Amino acid sequence: MKAVLFDLFGVIARVQSAESQAVLERTAGVDPERFWEAYWSQRAPYDRGEVTGPGYWQKVSAQLGIPLDARLTADLISADLDSWSEIDPHAVELLDHLVDRGLVLGLLSNIPEELAARYEATQPWLERFAVRCLSCRIGSAKPEPAAYQWCVRALELAPEDILFVDDRADNVRAARELGLQGHLFTSPEELRAALEAASP
Repeated sequence: MKAVLFDLFGVIARVQSAESQAVLERTAGVDPERFWEAYWSQRAPYDRGEVTGPGYWQKVSAQLGIPLDARLTADLISADLDSWSEIDPHAVELLDHLVDRGLVLGLLSNIPEELAARYEATQPWLERFAVRCLSCRIGSAKPEPAAYQWCVRALELAPEDILFVDDRADNVRAARELGLQGHLFTSPEELRAALEAASP
C-alpha cells in the first residue's frame, strides 16, 4: 500500500445530523418523506456538476410541486451546505498520522460545487491530500467506475497500491472490482488499528 484514498462524508466529515435534516425539512415546508425522496432522486446530476445549486433545487421543487423564489432557493442552499459541514477531528488527526508514515493521501468525494468551494475556503487540512477527486469537477461519481479510474490515474499508482476507504459497502465493492484495496470505514480508531495491523 502506497496511498490511501478517502471518502469525505461519513469518514472525515459527518453525515447530516437529525437536527440539520429537520432544518432542511422546515425550510422546504413539505412532508419529510416526500422531501427526502425528491432530494436524493435529483442529487446525482448535482454531485456530478451537471447543474448548480439553484438548478438542483429547481428540480427538487418541481418534483415536490412547490413554488421556488430566489429567497427560498438561497435558504435551501445555505441549509444544505450547513448540513454537510461538520468535521470529525479524530479523522483529521489520522490524516496527519498517515502523512507522517509517508503515505500519499487522495480524496474521492461525491460533492456539489458549492459545497466543494466551502470546504476549500474553510478547511486547511484539505492540503494534506495530494489528489482531490471531486465528483462535481471530474464528471463522475461513486460508485461509477470512471470516478475511481480518474483517481488511479491522478495518483499515478497501480490500483493494488491504493487503499480506498469509504463508509458505504457498495462504494468499497466497486473499488475492489477495479483492483483497489478496500476498507469499510466504521471509525478513525478502527481504521488506524487496521492500518497498523497491515504494516510490515
